[in-house]
Amino acid sequence: MEQKIHQGRNVKRFREMLGIKQEALAYELGEDWNQKKISLLEQKESIETPLLEQISEALHIPVEAFKNFDEEQAVNFISNSFDNGAIGYQKNDTCTFHPIEKIVQLHEEKIALYERMLKEKDEMMARLEKLVNKQ
Repeated sequence: MEQKIHQGRNVKRFREMLGIKQEALAYELGEDWNQKKISLLEQKESIETPLLEQISEALHIPVEAFKNFDEEQAVNFISNSFDNGAIGYQKNDTCTFHPIEKIVQLHEEKIALYERMLKEKDEMMARLEKLVNKQ
């Protein structure tokens, strides 16, 4: 039994993932659109291709994403593929450096930078004093 892709729900999912409100999508689609119309559109199982193309352009998502994305298949793929170090995913929680040593190193680099900046400031002040004294 082939499961039908709910295109309206896919429009809603992608719109929400992008953080776009229904009103904003309505604005992008033109004067004939409003929030209520977008809400009704997102409830439709099937959406006409020209309209999907408009939505695709507004959201910058390929039309195929709305036509082919099946959440259940995606969840099944993820749960079967990414199971605690199984196929396609390797868990690497071993730290290759000691965090305290890294903090100390960064601190020492910061001190060296401040010392260089102070030395440059002192040199600049000395040059300015020479210039002022010459006049």
